[in-house]
Amino acid sequence: MDYRKAAQGVLDAIGGKENILSAAHCATRLRLVIADNQKADRNALENVEGVKGVFEASGQLQIIFGTGTVNKVFEEFIGLAGIEAGTREEVKKAAASKQNVFLRLIKTLGDVFVPILPAIVASGLLMGLLEGLTRVIPGMAESNWYTFFHLMSNAALTFLPILIAVSTARVFGGNLFLGAVVGMIMIHPDLVNAWSGDAVASAPALITIGSFSIRLVGYQGHVIPVILSVWAMCFVEKKLHAAVPEMLDLFVVPLVSVLVAGGLALLVIGPVFGFLETWVLKGASALISLPFGIGGFLVGAAYAPTVVAGVHHMYNIIQQGFLGNGSANFLMPIATAANVAQGAAALAVALKSKSRKTKALAVPAAISAYMGITEPAIFGVNVRYKKPFVAGVIGGAAGGLYAALTGVGASAYGVTGIFGLLIVLPNSEFSLGAWNVVNYLLTILIASAVAFAVCFFWYREEAPAEKDVVYSPLKGSVMPLSEVRDRTFSSGALGCGCAVLPFVGKVTAPFDGTITSLPDTRHAVGISGDSGVEMLIHVGLDTVKLGGRHFTACVKEGDKVRRGQTLLKFDLQAIVGEGYDVTTPLVIVNGEDRGAELLGKGAVSFGEPVLRIVSSEQAAAEAMKEEAGS
Repeated sequence: MDYRKAAQGVLDAIGGKENILSAAHCATRLRLVIADNQKADRNALENVEGVKGVFEASGQLQIIFGTGTVNKVFEEFIGLAGIEAGTREEVKKAAASKQNVFLRLIKTLGDVFVPILPAIVASGLLMGLLEGLTRVIPGMAESNWYTFFHLMSNAALTFLPILIAVSTARVFGGNLFLGAVVGMIMIHPDLVNAWSGDAVASAPALITIGSFSIRLVGYQGHVIPVILSVWAMCFVEKKLHAAVPEMLDLFVVPLVSVLVAGGLALLVIGPVFGFLETWVLKGASALISLPFGIGGFLVGAAYAPTVVAGVHHMYNIIQQGFLGNGSANFLMPIATAANVAQGAAALAVALKSKSRKTKALAVPAAISAYMGITEPAIFGVNVRYKKPFVAGVIGGAAGGLYAALTGVGASAYGVTGIFGLLIVLPNSEFSLGAWNVVNYLLTILIASAVAFAVCFFWYREEAPAEKDVVYSPLKGSVMPLSEVRDRTFSSGALGCGCAVLPFVGKVTAPFDGTITSLPDTRHAVGISGDSGVEMLIHVGLDTVKLGGRHFTACVKEGDKVRRGQTLLKFDLQAIVGEGYDVTTPLVIVNGEDRGAELLGKGAVSFGEPVLRIVSSEQAAAEAMKEEAGS
């Protein structure tokens, strides 16, 4: 793949570098904030090499390339666009400030967790492999090799607060190493390890207020207290940098920042938010544990929509909380059900589709979903066609139901799907037996089968728009152009076409194209199709005399539009009330070498075929036939 060519294609399709406000990327998507969304050509974006899907969310245009590709395209994109990092960050913050508080918090969690996920995934997979080896080679558990590999597999989770602290400092613009120090303070060996069970209850008290004691206990397995403590450090650090003279900065800023943040972490933030985090975990556990698998059903159904909403990073806290409490991770199998269900739905689309492009997109997207990466399937295929996404939600609910009923758990997090097998292997620490693997596979099977079946029998591929067909921009009654009570139109002097007596006061695009004319009176709109056809849609007869009253434009000249997009709105009753004929001619204005065949008379709805563009010879032949018939 030519990454530079792909980056240039994206840049051209969004309207050039002048239209870029910010650019960033996550594990799978190029995330852009652009000044004018109307300048972005979505069709062109979807046809760029390597693009697996395009969608808009949280004020961002998100373009899916997939893991391993997006970062390379991003590097080329930034180079071509000439965007400076400082400007990107400022605009990113401005865009985020428009979101509600909840979404901003979830976005922050995502920004913190996404960079450290590779470390968590590596740790989880190594732990799974080690447990698998000990089952095959029982004596290994007592060997030095077990200690050797356990050290490597467990390191990321043991020191996770430090990783979180460093990532948080990066997000909030603080010193990464001071952030690491705060993380180290919160899991210092002088504190009782939070995973040491009974020892926690007997940990010495630092401060006792009435019946409440702040004990010298570490924050292994916690997330929110670490993030908030480092945020406090970054806040203090920035204030000090602005206030302390430069010659004293090196000595004063680090000292005070660490003292304040460390003190708050151990005395205020840690005890308070550690308590709240525990109750959030209890709530999540109670939900998943609802009788008859209801909790798993609900979470399995909700998981994919939260991915679409961009708030799925909150699950990392819950999963880490499960493990930090010494419990198996019961959320991961449900997440797997939701993910593979979306993959199965995409696979059903691939089998039913006649389009080579759709098949080429859907098959690898489905495979990716079974590997735990769902964005290509969700955004590239399922959300685009709607019914497959709903089918995936239904499959996820069914798989989640079974996972909850059977109590499937995992010994780590960060991976789902097929690779998740490595972290559902029998594990004595989390009471995972041999049936855990079987039930995990059955969870995948049930979710896949339900999603595939629902999608296969429910989804119907829409016929692609024909280049020589005009689709009705109005809902109403179709008539030949010759029946219009205006000689200018009925004579064909302006061009061939038809007319519609509208029942609804709305005009939509009859095909993909560009708006070429939109007078101030807004009673008419001209559109040039991508196939070269130019059409005038004239709402009513003599309605130019209204001077724009009762008309509202939804586009402007130069806008690129897609078939079915709203172009104009008008008050139908008000126009009729003023005595105007609302018959709306649809005229092909560049019909010197082409004609228009009327595909039917009578009732028509938005988007139904009304005209077929034919050659002038064909049009003449059809006219002669009609004459002979009459």
